[in-house]
Amino acid sequence: MTCAVVMARGGSKGLPGKNIRPVGGKPLIAWTLEAALKCPLVNRVVVTTDSQEIADVCRAFGAEVPFLRPSELAQDDTPGMDPLLHAVRWLEDNENYRPELVMLAQATSPLRPAEDMSRAIELLFEKSADAVVSVTPVEEHPFAMKRMDEDGRMTDYVGQENPVNRRQDLPPLYVLNGAIYLVRRDVLLREETFYTDCTYGLIMPPERSIDVDTAWDLYLADLILRDRAEHGHNQG
Repeated sequence: MTCAVVMARGGSKGLPGKNIRPVGGKPLIAWTLEAALKCPLVNRVVVTTDSQEIADVCRAFGAEVPFLRPSELAQDDTPGMDPLLHAVRWLEDNENYRPELVMLAQATSPLRPAEDMSRAIELLFEKSADAVVSVTPVEEHPFAMKRMDEDGRMTDYVGQENPVNRRQDLPPLYVLNGAIYLVRRDVLLREETFYTDCTYGLIMPPERSIDVDTAWDLYLADLILRDRAEHGHNQG
């Protein structure tokens, strides 16, 4: 049994009202809700928010909002794990609900389809993993990055014993894309992290890995989603 939890606080200094801004003809958060609701391996979709407006939007798109998050868990400096732990514990304390798996699906990843959610769950069971997090190949490899001192002189950011001159010879590296964090509920409550010695990475391509944080990200996501709709490529 898998419960998808979507976190969406009302305040956002960088991009006010981000979670319900229109993207591709829908509120940003709707893309994540619809993907989770379409995923055959997700049994429940719960939103944790401090905003009644966001709660109303989420319910309109079929998600559950069984509580409003306490304001102290919706501040700029609130650790990201705290609202998730609160939601999982609230569901146990108030509904006696204890799913085997908890999936944090960020509202800011509108290009992540249901298929990727299913792949994450399948990978966790295939590897008998504690957790699975989604990643995408790095666009700029650290070996190609440089430092610059006050005088403007360049030095390598990451030193190499055997410098690599061709891009295709660089060792593959991945970065978290923020789309999926899947963890066994008992591990989450015990360790309060997604990262153990048995955490696996689910590789997603860059075209499904936009994490909306700025107005530019929002613009790109809107272009992509409108292009998909125009050419008949539906969210999976």
